Amino acid sequence: MGAFPTTIMYNALMDGYVKAREITQANMLYEEMRNKGVTPDCVTFNILVSGQYKYGREKDGDHLLRDLSMSGLLPDCSSADIWVAGLCWAGRLNQATELLQDILEKGMPPSVVAFNSIIAAYSKVGFNSKAFETYNIMVKYGLTPSSSTCASLLIGLSRTCRLQEAKKLMDKMIDKGLSVNKVAFTVLLDGYFKAGDTVGAQSLWEQMEVIGLAPDAVAYSAFIDGLSKAGFVEEAYDWFLEMLRRGLVPNNFVYNSLIAGFCNFGKLKEALKLEREMRQKGLLPDIFTVNIIINGFCKQGRMKSATDTFMEMQRTGLTPDVVTYNTLISGYCKAFDMVNANTYVTRMHSSGWDPDVTTYNIRIHGLCSTRRMNQAVMMLDELVSSGIVPDTVTYNTMLNGICNDILDRAMILTAKLLKIAFAPNTVTTNLLLSHLCKQGLPERALMWGQKLRQSHFGLDEITYKILDRAYRDIQEGTDYYRGTTEKSLFLDFLMYMAYGRLCRDRLNNETVL
Repeated sequence: MGAFPTTIMYNALMDGYVKAREITQANMLYEEMRNKGVTPDCVTFNILVSGQYKYGREKDGDHLLRDLSMSGLLPDCSSADIWVAGLCWAGRLNQATELLQDILEKGMPPSVVAFNSIIAAYSKVGFNSKAFETYNIMVKYGLTPSSSTCASLLIGLSRTCRLQEAKKLMDKMIDKGLSVNKVAFTVLLDGYFKAGDTVGAQSLWEQMEVIGLAPDAVAYSAFIDGLSKAGFVEEAYDWFLEMLRRGLVPNNFVYNSLIAGFCNFGKLKEALKLEREMRQKGLLPDIFTVNIIINGFCKQGRMKSATDTFMEMQRTGLTPDVVTYNTLISGYCKAFDMVNANTYVTRMHSSGWDPDVTTYNIRIHGLCSTRRMNQAVMMLDELVSSGIVPDTVTYNTMLNGICNDILDRAMILTAKLLKIAFAPNTVTTNLLLSHLCKQGLPERALMWGQKLRQSHFGLDEITYKILDRAYRDIQEGTDYYRGTTEKSLFLDFLMYMAYGRLCRDRLNNETVL
C-alpha cells in the first residue's frame, strides 16, 4: 500500500526536476497530477511557470498561464503575479510592464510581488531608471516596499557603480522604517570594495551592526574577501576569527580569500597554515586554493615547492587548468629558466589545454627579458597564426624589448607591430617615457608628458613618478645628452606613433558617443 500523492508531494518532485533542468519530467508530473484529480496550488504554478521561462520554454510557460487564468483555482492577484514574474523570467519586460499597467487600469488590487518582479528584472539588466519608475508607481499606489524591493534597487545601482545613490537610498529606507535585509547590505558592501572604497565598505559594515542587523556567513565572506583584496589581510583574518566565534562556518571561498591575501604579501607560512586548517575542518582545497598556493611559491622563486604542489594536486584528483600552467610557466620565465617553462608548455598541450593570450604574453616577456628578440618575434608570429588576437600586454612587452634592442632590428620589429594593429595605452606611454629617461633624454620625456597632459590623456601614478625623475635629473644637473641621436629619434618616433593612435582612438570614441 502506498500513500496517496498530495499537492505538497507533487510540488516537491516538480521543484527537484526544475532545479535539475529536467522541465519535461516536471511537465509530465503536472499532467499526472491533474489526471489523478490532485489540485495544483499557487506553489505548483510558481515552480512550473518560473522554470519554463527561466530555461527558454516560453510556449509551455504561456500555456500554463492560460491554464491558470481559466482554472479559477487562484485569486486574480495571484494569477497576475505569476504571469508578470513569468514574463520577467523570459526577459519580456515591456510585456510585463504593459500587463501590470493593464491590471492597474482595470482597478484590480496591485501586488508588491508583481512590482518586485519587474523592479528586479530591470535592475538585473542595468535599466535603473525603469526600475525606479516602477518603484515610484508602486509607492503611488500605497504599497510598502519590501526588503526584496530595496535589495533589487541596490543591486542595480551597485552594478553600475552608482554607490552614492545606493547609499542614500538605503539610508532613506532605514529612516522611513522600511525593511532592509542582509542581502541589500552585502550587495552594497561588495560594490564599495569593487570600486576600491575600503573606507566606505568598513563604514557600511559598522552601520549594519548599529541597526542591529547581524551579518550572516555571506556578508562575512564578502567583507573578508574585500579586505583581503584591498591589502588588509590581517584585519580580514581578525574578522575571520570573529566569524568563527559567532558560530558561522566559513567555506572554501573565505579560506581562498585569506590564503590569496597572505600569499600576495609574501606570508606563505600563514597561507599554508590556513590550507592545513581547511583540511582539518573537512574542507577539501579546490583548484583555486592550489593555484593560489602555486602562485605564492612562484612569487618567492621557490619553483621546487611549486612543482611539488603541482604533482600533489594531481595525486589528490585535482586537474590542473590553464591558470595552473600559466602560473608555473610564468614562475620559470621570471627565474630565466626557459627550458622548464617550455616543458610546462608541452605538458599543457599534452593535457588537452590550448595556450591562451596570457600564456604567449608570459613566454614573450621571458624571451624579451633574456634578450632573445628573434625567438620573441617567432612567438608573436605563432600567437597570430593560431588565431589569438594580441592584446595591449603583448604590444607593450614587445615594445619594451624593441626599445632595448639594437636599432636596425628594432625598426623592423616596429613595422611588424604596426602591421598587427598596435594598440597603445597608459602603460605604453609610461614605458616610452621611462626609456627616454634611461637614454639620458629627460627634456624629451617632460616635453611628451606636457603634451599628454594638455591632451587630457589618463596619466597615472607611475607616469608622474617618471616625469618627477626626469625633472630632478635636469634640476640636479645630472649628465644627459642634449643632442639628437638615431636612438632618440627612434624613441620620438615611437612616442609620436603611440600619441597619434591615442588621439585617433579618442576621436573615434567621441564620434560613437
